[in-house]
Amino acid sequence: MKFLLTRNVLLSLAICLAVAAPCAADDTYRVVHTYPHDQHAYTQGLIYLDGHLYESTGLNGQSSLRMEDLETGRIVAFKDVASLYFAEGLAAWGDTLVQLTWQHHVALVYDRASFRLLRTLDYEGEGWGLTADDRNLILSDGTATPRFLDPTTFRVVRRVEVKDHGAPVTQLNELEFVHGEIYANIWHSDRIARISEATGRVMGWIDLRGLLPESERSSPEAVLNGIAYDAAHDRLFVTGKLWPKLFEIRVIPEAAKTVPSRRRQAQIGTAGLQ
Repeated sequence: MKFLLTRNVLLSLAICLAVAAPCAADDTYRVVHTYPHDQHAYTQGLIYLDGHLYESTGLNGQSSLRMEDLETGRIVAFKDVASLYFAEGLAAWGDTLVQLTWQHHVALVYDRASFRLLRTLDYEGEGWGLTADDRNLILSDGTATPRFLDPTTFRVVRRVEVKDHGAPVTQLNELEFVHGEIYANIWHSDRIARISEATGRVMGWIDLRGLLPESERSSPEAVLNGIAYDAAHDRLFVTGKLWPKLFEIRVIPEAAKTVPSRRRQAQIGTAGLQ
């Protein structure tokens, strides 16, 4: 009876393999180039614009806004953030930079050229990550529901719930808008979610395990958190909190891997029945 049950299970598996698409797996990566990064920077927001990196760093009393040279990691411009604020995500909008704060419900809006504070904007809840499409700013707050905001008023235009196979995905942290999708760091994870901005559905995952070895991480909080995209040259940069390096990577899609034909899958599945 046990043999018959096992045989039936294997036969069913063989049929499934023959007719169904293969299960999805995480995309992987290839390092294109490695750049220096300030190991004392508690990275909360990262963007690439006009040949420079712009970075928001966190922690009370240590938060900052920076413009950096990509090749050398040199800080070109620097502004301390008021000590009461724990700075978070960062996005560009027009000639301004918009920087979130964690629990003060305030966004700081700067002139991008001078880093002069122009105004503040209020919002409800916590601020974690921030990015922008061509219409709205997109804010994450650690929940599974990012908000799309009017860039001028910070009024909520709409919300989407991020789900992967029907399950909500929380801990959405630093964000970047890439190829029409929202890329999101998952806090305390080495994975990036690729999210449909229209539906919130997770389109896939990028597995960045091994990018920075544990031996080079100075604390448990030295986690992956920082995505910047150079749209002009199709370059993707990633780093983390307290990381000594910033990486340009090329994503290797899971679909690019060799997948056995359906006929071959069926042969593999039925081989064990003989």
